[in-house]
Amino acid sequence: MDINDNIESPLNVKISFNKLLKQYETLALSTDPFLASKANGVLDVAKQYPELRDGFSRVSSIKEREKEIAFILQDTFSPLLTHNEIKTASAPFNDVIFNASERFKNIIKTAGDGFQLQMKNMPHDDIYVGACTIILGFCHGFNINFKRPFYYEIPDVNGIMRYYKILYNADFCEITPGENAPKITQADYDELLDNFDNIALWKEKFPPNSYTFKGFVISNIFDVTDDQSISNIKSSLISKDKRKQNSFVEGFQDIFSSLFGIKDLKVGFSIYNKEEDVFERIYGSGMHSYLLGKKTTKQCTNALCKWSYDKLLKEYKHFSVSDVDKMFELSQGKAPHIASLHEQGVKSAIFAPIANDKGLMGIIEIVSTKKQVLNSVNANKLEDVLPYIVSAAERNIEEEANLIEAIIQKECTSIHPSVHWRFVKEAKNFIKSEMLGEQAAFKKIAFENIYPLYGQIDIKGSSEARNEATKQDLALQLSAAKTIFEYAVKIEPLPIYDQFIFQIDEFLLALNVHFQVDSEQQISTFFKNDIDSALKHLYVIDELKPHLDLYFETLDDKLGMLYNHRKQYDNTVTLINKDMASLLDKKQKDAQRMYPHYFERFKTDGVEHNMYIGESITKEDSFNPIYLYNLRLWQLQVMCEMENDFYQKQHKFPVALDVASMVLVFSQPLTISFRMDEKQFDVDGTYNARYEIVKKRVDKAFIKGTSERVTQKGKISIVYSQKQDELEYLRYIKFLQAKHYVDTDEEIVELEDLQSVTGLKAIRVSILYHRSEKDKAFYTYNDLMKEIKA
Repeated sequence: MDINDNIESPLNVKISFNKLLKQYETLALSTDPFLASKANGVLDVAKQYPELRDGFSRVSSIKEREKEIAFILQDTFSPLLTHNEIKTASAPFNDVIFNASERFKNIIKTAGDGFQLQMKNMPHDDIYVGACTIILGFCHGFNINFKRPFYYEIPDVNGIMRYYKILYNADFCEITPGENAPKITQADYDELLDNFDNIALWKEKFPPNSYTFKGFVISNIFDVTDDQSISNIKSSLISKDKRKQNSFVEGFQDIFSSLFGIKDLKVGFSIYNKEEDVFERIYGSGMHSYLLGKKTTKQCTNALCKWSYDKLLKEYKHFSVSDVDKMFELSQGKAPHIASLHEQGVKSAIFAPIANDKGLMGIIEIVSTKKQVLNSVNANKLEDVLPYIVSAAERNIEEEANLIEAIIQKECTSIHPSVHWRFVKEAKNFIKSEMLGEQAAFKKIAFENIYPLYGQIDIKGSSEARNEATKQDLALQLSAAKTIFEYAVKIEPLPIYDQFIFQIDEFLLALNVHFQVDSEQQISTFFKNDIDSALKHLYVIDELKPHLDLYFETLDDKLGMLYNHRKQYDNTVTLINKDMASLLDKKQKDAQRMYPHYFERFKTDGVEHNMYIGESITKEDSFNPIYLYNLRLWQLQVMCEMENDFYQKQHKFPVALDVASMVLVFSQPLTISFRMDEKQFDVDGTYNARYEIVKKRVDKAFIKGTSERVTQKGKISIVYSQKQDELEYLRYIKFLQAKHYVDTDEEIVELEDLQSVTGLKAIRVSILYHRSEKDKAFYTYNDLMKEIKA
C-alpha cells in the first residue's frame, strides 16, 4: 500500500530524510568530537539503507525501517523528553505517522481501540489548496499566508474531550515540479488569489501528483483544552437563539466538562429579578436551575442562607460546596441552597454571580454527582470564562428588552406591514441624525392621494339588548333581596326592613316604566351602601341563613351584583366580535396578495374596518384604479360572507342578536398621517375630516322623511354621495346577484342631512344566506328566520 493511495493532492509524497542527513553531514565536520562522532553514526546507518535518503512511499517500508528511522530522529525526538512532549513525525496532510513521542502514543492508546486520529477544521478541498499554496512558496516565490490553527480532538480516559493544537516544522521538506507541472505566472497567481473556492481552477494550475515532495514534517502538539473550552464557551454564548435548541445545554455542559476535566458535570442558571428580589428560571429547551429545583421562582432569601446571599448578591464572589452531604448534616438541612442540592442528588457544586457594574444579573450553577470534584481550587477556572458569560447576559437582557418592546408594539400598537417600510425609513434617518450629532426628530409620516374604504357589521339594537339584560339582572336581585326582607320583618319586625321593601318596590316600578341610563348606577349604589350590610346583619337569624347563602352565591365576586343576563350578553358580543374579526383577518390575507394596502379593524358592538389604497402606500409605480375597484368588490363579498358566517353560528351564542352591515363610499383621494400621540392613522385636512364625520354618524342616519334607520338587519347598505359611485356599485350588485350573494330587491334611498353633510344616498339590498356551509339553498333574512324557527 502506498501512502499516496486514496489521497488526491498535487504532491506525490515520498518520506525522505535527505535534508536532515545533510545537516548531519555538516555536523560530521565539526571540531567537537562528540558531535562529529554522533553525526557519523547517523550517516553510517543511512548509508546502509539508501531509500532513507532517496525517499519511499510504501507503508510497509516504514515498518521495515522503524528502528533505523527512530535512530536517525533521536535528536529531534529526545528520549529524555518523550514522556513530556507530544510530538510526531509524518507525511504532510496525511495520517501516516512513522515516529511519535511516548506521551502521544499514550494519548492515542487512552482514546480507545475504535478511535481514529483526524485533523479538525480542515475540509478535503482546503487540504488540496493548502498544498498548492506551499508549492507556490517553495517553487515559484509567491508566498500566501494560508496558516490556520489545526487541532486534534481526542477523548481522555474518562471520555472527556481534550483539544490539541498542531504546529508544523517543515525544515526537512523538498518540493520539485514534475514534467507535467504547468508553469505558474504572475497572471495565474493573481487569478488564484480571487478564486479560493474554485477547486477546479487550483487543480488546473496544480494537477494531482504534478510535484514531488521529499522529506517529512514534525508536528509539535500542545494540550490547549482550557483555551479551546473558553473559546467554545464564547462561541456558544455568541450564537443567537441557541438556548431554544435541544443540543445547546448538552453541548454547553460538555464544554464545561472539558474545562474542569469532570465527566458528569452539569450546568444550571438562575435569573436575578432585582425589582422583586427573586431568582427566576431561564426559559429554554433543557434549561435547569439547581437553586430553584422544581420551582419557577424563589425569593432570594429563601433560596440562600445569609452567608451565601451576601457572597453572591453583595460581594459578587463565587463560592463552592465540595461535600454537599457533609454540609447538609452540619446545617441540619436548614441552609436552603444546600437542601436544594441534596434533594437533587448533587454532591459538589460551584455558584458564581453573573454581575456587572450595574449589579447582579443571574447565577451560574456548576454541579456534579461526585463529592469534592468541584471545590474552591478549581472554582477559579471560572474567572477565565465569567467575563464572556457576563457579556452574553448583558446582550440577552438587552435582546429580551427589545423583544418585549417588539411584542408590545406588535400586540398593542402594531404598524401594518403595508406601511412598515415608511417607519423603517424614518427610523434610519433618525438614527443617522443622532450619529451625526444633529437634532434628531422623527418626521411626520403621511400618505397622500390614497382612497379610503370603510365598512362595519354592527350588532343591531345592542343598546336595547344590553339594557334589557341589565333590567332583568337588577329586577331579579331586587326581588331576591325583597323576599329576604319580607321573611326578616316577620321574624324581627324592624321598620327599616319595611323601608327597604318600599325602596325596592320603587326601583322595580322604575325599571318597568322608565329605565334610564343612570338607573343601573343608582341601584348598584343602593345595594352597596344600604342593602349589603343589612343582609349580612341578618345572618344572626338562623332561619334566614339558607336564603342569604343562596342570594350571595348568585352574585358576581368582582361586581358584588347579579351578573347573569348581562354576562350572557357580554359573552355573546365578545364571541360575535371574535368570530367576525377572525374571518375578516383571514380574508384580508387574500386581499393583500391581490394588491398591498393599509388595513385596520376595531371591535366595538360589532366589527369596523378601514382600508386605504394608493401609490404612496405601495412605494411602487404600479397602482391602477382597477385595484381600487377590485378591493371595493372584495369588500362587499366578504361582508356578505361574514353575515352568512354569523347567522350560521347564531344559535350557538348565549343571546340571540342580529347584525346589520354598511359600507361607506368616498371617491375623492385624501391624505392620512400617523398621529404619534394616539399611535394610529387619521385623515389630514379640513376637507378630509368630512369623511371622518360621515363615518362616525352615518350608521345612525334615518331615511329622509321616515324614522327608519339606513342600516337594517338582513340587508347591506352602501352609503355614497356621487352619481358615479351609484353606477359603479350597482354594477357590483348585479354581479353579486349573479353569484347569489345578494337578492334582486335593491333600492336607492335618500338620507336625512347630517351635521355639515348633505346629499347622502344609500343603496340597500338583501343578503342571501345559507343555513350551513354545506347548504346550497339561498334564503332571505326572513326566510332564514322561518327555517331556523321551524
